[in-house]
Amino acid sequence: MLFKELYSFDNKNFDSLEISGVTCDSRKVKKGFVFVCINGSLSDGHEFAKSAVENGASVIICERDLGLKEQIIVENTRFVYAKMCANWFHNPADSLKLIGVTGTNGKTSVTYMLKRILEHAGYKVGLIGTIQNMIGDKVIAAKNTTPDAYELNSLFSLMVAEGCTYAIMEASSHALDQNRISELNFETAVFTNLTQDHLDYHITMENYLSAKKKLFYMCKNAVINIDDEYSAELIKDLDCNIVSLSTGNDATYSAKGINYHPASVEYELVSDSFIQHIKVKTGGKFTVYNSMCSLVTAITLGISPETAANALLTLEGVKGRAEVVPTDRDFTVIIDYAHTPDGLKNILSTFRECQSNRLIVLFGCGGDRDKRKRAIMGKVAVYNADYVIVTSDNPRSEDPSAIIEDILEGTQGTNKPVKVIENRIEAINYAISIAQKDDIIVLAGKGHETYQILKDGTIHLDEREVVKEALERL
Repeated sequence: MLFKELYSFDNKNFDSLEISGVTCDSRKVKKGFVFVCINGSLSDGHEFAKSAVENGASVIICERDLGLKEQIIVENTRFVYAKMCANWFHNPADSLKLIGVTGTNGKTSVTYMLKRILEHAGYKVGLIGTIQNMIGDKVIAAKNTTPDAYELNSLFSLMVAEGCTYAIMEASSHALDQNRISELNFETAVFTNLTQDHLDYHITMENYLSAKKKLFYMCKNAVINIDDEYSAELIKDLDCNIVSLSTGNDATYSAKGINYHPASVEYELVSDSFIQHIKVKTGGKFTVYNSMCSLVTAITLGISPETAANALLTLEGVKGRAEVVPTDRDFTVIIDYAHTPDGLKNILSTFRECQSNRLIVLFGCGGDRDKRKRAIMGKVAVYNADYVIVTSDNPRSEDPSAIIEDILEGTQGTNKPVKVIENRIEAINYAISIAQKDDIIVLAGKGHETYQILKDGTIHLDEREVVKEALERL
C-alpha cells in the first residue's frame, strides 16, 4: 500500500484511489499521480502544488495548509517521499544487503574496491555512486552521488530483479541531511574521513559531521577510520557493532610495514587472528586507507582475508582517481577528482614521493560552492607542487575570474611560479607544452567528469581527449 504506515488520513479514503505514479517534480505529474511538495535550495515544491492538481495529481503531500482538497499535511515531506517511493517499488531494499560508504574523500574508490571483492567471492553486486550506477557489469548513468528516493528505489528494484545480493552505495552528506535514504537498514556503514567541503550547504563542520553520522544510526556494523580527527565524535553514542581501522593507533585492524611505490602500495593487514599481505595497484597513503576500508568491510561481511586480498590484486584502478593518462612521452599525466584541500594535498604528496623532476598541478574551484576552501587550496598547491596552473572548474553562475582571485589569495608569499589561464582547455594545452623529461602533471578537480558547467550551459570537456590532442600537436 502506497500510504502504508505514513500518517493518519483524517477520514479521507485515500486507499480507494488508483495511484498511477509518485513524484516530487511538478513537471512529471500526470493523471492519478501523488505530488510531494519538497522545499529545496532553489525552489519550493509547495509553490507548484496547484499546477500539479491542474495537471491531474490526485494527492498533494505538503508541510503546510495549501487550501487544496487533495492535500495531506505532514511534518516532513522528504521523509514521507522516501517512504512512499520505497512502498511504490514494494520495498526492494529489504531484499538486499546494503552497504553505505560516507566521508569527504575516498567514497568512490572504496565502493569499487568492495564491489570487486564481493564479486570475486561469488556475489552479484549493485553499485550506486558518483561516476556511474552499476548492476553487475551493466552500467546506468548517474546524475547525483546519491540519487533521489524514487530513482534510488528504482535501482534497488532492478538489482533485486537481476539477482543481486549486495547493494553498495555512496552516501553523500546532502542525501543524508535531506532524508533521501531515511528508513533504509544497512548491513554495514563505512566512514572514510571528514575534511572541509560542502560548507556552502552545511555552514559548519559540526553540521557536516552530524549529517554523516545519520548513516551510522541506520546500520548493524560500522567500519570506522579512527585515524581521522572526527572519528571519536562520530563513534560517540552509537549502538551498532563498531569495527575500527588504523595505520598507527590501536584498532581492530591495522596496517603494518607500509611500502609506497610509484604506482602501488603494499602492507600487512593485521588483526588478533591473522596477518594478510596486501598489494594495491594505486599509489599513495590514501590508497592504504581506501583499501583498508574495503577489506575490513568485506571481512566483517564474512569474506576471508585471502579472498579479499586476491580480489584487490585484479583491480587496475578507478576512472578519475589517480588515473595515469597514456602519453608515450618521457613525462607523466595524472587525472584526479581532488576538489578539496585534503584531496589536493593527498594526491600531490603521493606523487611528490615518486617524482624525479617537477611536480606540476593544474586546478580550479567550483562556482556556487564553499568559497572558504579556495584560498586554502591555493596554499596547498604552492606548498606541495613546483609549478601551479590555476584555471576554471565548473564555475557555474559565478565569474570564473573572481573564483581564481579567491584561489590566488592563498598563493601569496611564495616564489614558486603560478600561472593563471582561465580557459581549462587552454590551461591543459599549456601544461603539456611546458612538460620536461620526468615531470609529473596532475590535472585535479574533474576526475571522471566529461563536462564543464558554465554560466550559460554545460559543454563537453573530457581531459583525456584534451591531453591526447595536445600531445598530437607537440
